[in-house]
Amino acid sequence: MKIVIAGGSGFIGQKLTNFLIEKGHEIVILTRTAQKPLQNVTYVKWLSEGSSPEKEISHADVFINFAGVSINKGRWDKKHQKQIYESRMRATKELIRIIRELDERPGVLINASAIGIYPASNQAVYTENSDEIADDFLGRTVHDWEKQAKQAEAAGLRAVFLRFGVVLGVEGGALPLMVLPYKLFAGGTVGTGEQWVSWVHVDDVIRVILFAIENQQIHGPVNVTAPAPVRMADFGKTIGSVLHRPHWLPVPSFAMKCVLGEKSALVLEGQHVVPEILRREGFQFTFPVLRQALEDLLL
Repeated sequence: MKIVIAGGSGFIGQKLTNFLIEKGHEIVILTRTAQKPLQNVTYVKWLSEGSSPEKEISHADVFINFAGVSINKGRWDKKHQKQIYESRMRATKELIRIIRELDERPGVLINASAIGIYPASNQAVYTENSDEIADDFLGRTVHDWEKQAKQAEAAGLRAVFLRFGVVLGVEGGALPLMVLPYKLFAGGTVGTGEQWVSWVHVDDVIRVILFAIENQQIHGPVNVTAPAPVRMADFGKTIGSVLHRPHWLPVPSFAMKCVLGEKSALVLEGQHVVPEILRREGFQFTFPVLRQALEDLLL
């Protein structure tokens, strides 16, 4: 297939590109800066003055959208929140415009999303049928992002919104920061420890993306989380056990709020999310259990 990726330079985007190339697919990466083409990879400028990517893209089968300012970098002040929100809205709106301008439109848009759309809860269990939306910055951002991407359906595409949980990998995401205290023999429970961590190994994320592309009956929201979420306290204890480090020094909630501000909700609050659609469609996780995933990544 010919697959167009927006946001292909990020943590997941880079691993996805390499994976798809190994599978024999042709990749087009939308980028703000000109780059020399590589084998099976073409770079097309977009979101910059004078760029007309629709004139350089033809016969694309799939569009994938990961574009947007990272939620993991920087403190969530009003300026950064505005950048997170507006970067996603602008990129997705531009993708829809490009698709509509193409003489031959792709069959599917795979759009990144997040389980942050669900309200934080220590009791609720969320599936794709859950219609509660978190009344906070992340919940509103994800809701509006999916709404913008859903316009692809009016252009005749199948639209899939991959609601990522906490993606575990060594090259990026949250895991390196979560592991660091344990490597320094200072690991312990963050906050109450009762909050849920709905995690997923990055290799399973990559496989889910291709699974969603190839299975045409999949559309709308898809929870991309391993089938066995854990409480934060258990998450930390498992890191300690895998690394043979103590789990003893708690990090109180007020300390996290002082350091991270509103962004502290990412670690102090959580959601128990299950991948109901992936389970129904027969997707097999390579890493369904946390210890197995951490051993693969950390040892």
